Amino acid sequence: MPSNTSAPPAKKKGRRARLLLVLLVLVLVAGVGAGGYWGVSTVRGSFPQTTGEIRLDGLSGGVEVKRDALGVPQIYADNETDLFRAQGYVQAQDRFYEMDVRRHVTAGRLSEMFGEGQVETDSFLRTLGWRRVAQEEYDKVLSAETKKYLQAYAEGVNAYLKGREPGDVSVEYAALALTNDYTIEPWTPVDSVAWLKAMAWDLRGNMQDEIDRSLLTSRLTPAQIKQLYPEYPYALHQPIVDKGGVDESTGKFDPAGKGGDDDELGTGETPGTNPAGSEGSDGSTGGSTESGGSENGSTGSENGTGGSEAGSGDSDGMTSQLAALSEVLDGVPDLLGPNGNGIGSNSWVVSGRYTTSGKPLLANDPHLAPQLPSLWYQMGLHCRSVSATCRYDVSGYTFSGMPGVIIGHNDKIAWGLTNLGADVTDLYLEKIGPDGYLVDGKVKPFVTREETIKVAGGADRKITVRSTERGPLVSDRSSELETVGQKAPVGNAAPDRGTGYGVSLQWTALQPGKSMDAIFAIDRAKDFASFRAAAKNFEVPSQNLVYADTEGHIGYQSPGKIPQRTKGDGTLPAPGWDSSYKWKGYIPFEKLPYEYDPDRGYIVTANQAVIDPKNYPDLLTKDWGYGSRSQRINDLIESKIKDGGKISPDDMRTMQTDNRSEIATLLNPLLLKIDIADPHVREAQKLLEGWDYTQEPDSAAAAYFNAVWRNVLKLAFGDKLPKEVRAEGDCINVRPADATGPVDEQNKLVRECGQRDPDSAQPDGGDRWYEIVRPLLKQEKSEWWTTPGNRTDQATETRDQLLARAMKDARWELTAKLGKDVSTWSWGRLHQLTLKNQTLGTAGPGVVQRLLNRGPWNLGGGEAAVDATGWNAAGGYEVIWVPSMRMVVNVGDWDKSRWINLTGASGHAFHSHYTDQTDAWAKGELYDWAYGKEAVDAATKDTLVLKP
Repeated sequence: MPSNTSAPPAKKKGRRARLLLVLLVLVLVAGVGAGGYWGVSTVRGSFPQTTGEIRLDGLSGGVEVKRDALGVPQIYADNETDLFRAQGYVQAQDRFYEMDVRRHVTAGRLSEMFGEGQVETDSFLRTLGWRRVAQEEYDKVLSAETKKYLQAYAEGVNAYLKGREPGDVSVEYAALALTNDYTIEPWTPVDSVAWLKAMAWDLRGNMQDEIDRSLLTSRLTPAQIKQLYPEYPYALHQPIVDKGGVDESTGKFDPAGKGGDDDELGTGETPGTNPAGSEGSDGSTGGSTESGGSENGSTGSENGTGGSEAGSGDSDGMTSQLAALSEVLDGVPDLLGPNGNGIGSNSWVVSGRYTTSGKPLLANDPHLAPQLPSLWYQMGLHCRSVSATCRYDVSGYTFSGMPGVIIGHNDKIAWGLTNLGADVTDLYLEKIGPDGYLVDGKVKPFVTREETIKVAGGADRKITVRSTERGPLVSDRSSELETVGQKAPVGNAAPDRGTGYGVSLQWTALQPGKSMDAIFAIDRAKDFASFRAAAKNFEVPSQNLVYADTEGHIGYQSPGKIPQRTKGDGTLPAPGWDSSYKWKGYIPFEKLPYEYDPDRGYIVTANQAVIDPKNYPDLLTKDWGYGSRSQRINDLIESKIKDGGKISPDDMRTMQTDNRSEIATLLNPLLLKIDIADPHVREAQKLLEGWDYTQEPDSAAAAYFNAVWRNVLKLAFGDKLPKEVRAEGDCINVRPADATGPVDEQNKLVRECGQRDPDSAQPDGGDRWYEIVRPLLKQEKSEWWTTPGNRTDQATETRDQLLARAMKDARWELTAKLGKDVSTWSWGRLHQLTLKNQTLGTAGPGVVQRLLNRGPWNLGGGEAAVDATGWNAAGGYEVIWVPSMRMVVNVGDWDKSRWINLTGASGHAFHSHYTDQTDAWAKGELYDWAYGKEAVDAATKDTLVLKP
């Protein structure tokens, strides 16, 4: 529930909104030193017209837009182009500012809106070239039909913009006008296509893990790093597909087959071998501290763990380059969520033989960054008469700025998405010189282009982008990266490093693809065969697709363009000068795992492993989510259907809001056994007695346990990690990584502060850390349990000593945050969600942020719970990703389906639909989802007619 009012109710909106708007005007005018006056009409003038009639150029017939009490539109048209033209118009009515910001992100043009502070971000985005690839897709790859839809959508957006000044479109433009002569450009079809590149970027897989593994080599040994990246626990957490394999005679995946041999795992080289004949670098021990350091931070490497690429070992040069790259990545807007942490989703489907309706039930809740407005836009697209010339009757969640429906159902099938997490990015060290880069002893010239970045209020900036045969040289975008790899221990077979190595990026999304074609094909699919045919073109980002239909069938498909590596496993940067590390192609679609009506009667996808590699020859990734959420969902379904039980739609909703903590089931019993002498700490320890491991907003036990967990991670791991992965502001006294011998005057401790954005720092506390800690909890002694003493605490040498110290630290941390009286503690007071306007709400003056943002809400749930209100233990307890929407689809009885969005339909601050769904969302409630014509008519509050 909210800890304060999130938004004024509609009926009280007038007077209060006027006061807020006057204040907003005064603050903005004072803040930028400009004159002028805004009235209430400035804001209200941008609100959409939702009743009456509007003439819309290009329509061939009338279109109805019916909005319910939440402002969710259902569009009815007689032909497909009118349908998508109207979709563009309506989305622009509600969300154009959001759409405009997104297209400036994808094109690397944020500086045109927000000035010089965005030049570095734009430079990196121009280097990646999202917009250029989107243009190539539109020009050369997408079908004529898809282009027709995209063009119609763009025409609808532009019809809305026609004749409107920026301030008439959204209040944010009125704010920009005080400092910038910004002009809104017409929407183009490529603006829509480019959004898929941003989606693919935020769902790109293990790139951050690849960087972090390399960074850890400055303080940890290969054996220690391997402990921090454990194998997926197949025995504990079942993968999505529990049967099947590739039929060697056909080369296709057979859901009923036995699969490949155990020794054919497709994982590249033997773990621990060296690239291109390189030799390992034996470093000396380092990291011993007197306060907050580590005595087990040994360096020395044989080029990494679990793989053999270049870039690991004791290397100041390699560390600086990858740290700089990580910093650049932190600067790129996370449109979906902090990559590499909790970004993911839950989805599952249950066969009708286990449901109260006798038909399948399908649930989905993507876990993404909380945004205002929400990433999702609810909408229905209906042909009045479905026929061969007008084939759409689909409803669900769309992206503002893109035609079609991304997740939802039509009259025959329903589908949901979760991130598959395939490894689709590789970093390469490049030996570069004035004439190009080295491959197999020969110099190849860079492909270059010049980009001009226009800057609001400043001079244009020009950059040169250089690309190798694999992809862009991302190291060109950072001064730190200009001299990369000066000391990288890549062995005798590596070329002379000269001034260092560059870093290039190979990524599947930088190749033109057909994902836009796939979206429309899925929207009109009628059975599993047509659904799979559509999924074949869903190339990036690689997603888990769950399926159900009115005939009672359920299914799963893993689509995507997933690389096949000739050598290496993608876990560490690879040597670009050795062509044996190139990609040899992509896994054929026919070879990718799928299921259809599995015997168990349900399918769960929650970012866990897709299939046990013993049964599958190709490498999808080595960096899965670790399966805590997925296994909990599996267990909940099994407990419900045992002994003939049935699952209802409300049961599905209840499962979505399950907030049980798996790590608490492991750790809490040990915490209760520790003898605590301090009465204040003992008082807190008593909160854990009888706790059922649920994380409700009002739970004092959940608050204390999560604080203990955070402090366990800091003491056991965080203080032993290098500064490049620790959170900003996390400072410790540590000996230099290259120190040798005992601490003395020549080798004294230094103050070292973390450098990582708190949302992406380590240890983040996710379910990877559950699997790290699980075996350690059985060991009374481990190097990880050792911590140095300080002025108030003795050094720890055992598990229980460290746990006792964490309990003490947690007690005093929460005393400072929540007060001395433990009876007043609650998890929700620590674990809060604030919804932020994505531009002025994050970077504007504080008073403006308070006017445009909403919250906070006190939330339950937590990291790696099914109700995944994620937080990063290295950074604090603030909610940084959420179930961005929830839906439960009642297949066949569509009007009994239910759904909810994180915020509301509108992107206009102070509109009644700005955050009108958030209170119910926070409580785990769902709204009725009208689909059929009669149900839509009954729910309709406003009708707008668009006429030619």
